[in-house]
Amino acid sequence: MAKYLFILGKDDNEAATRCFQFAKVAKDKGHEVEMFFIDGGVMWADKNRDLTQKTVTGDSPGDYLPGLVEKEVPCGV
Repeated sequence: MAKYLFILGKDDNEAATRCFQFAKVAKDKGHEVEMFFIDGGVMWADKNRDLTQKTVTGDSPGDYLPGLVEKEVPCGV
């Protein structure tokens, strides 16, 4: 088992989607995962944020973030 820290540093839908996706994949594989939002990335800490905006690949932050919350992945701001 490895430890991963995913840092989201900008308010960008594509970057957030990938950050959440990679964190979820690592957690699903049994690794220890933490996330940290800095700079513009702190905008993703808003629980009222729209998570449905699709990326060019057709997925969205809402496809991954709820699973991370459910698994209680720590997130610092």
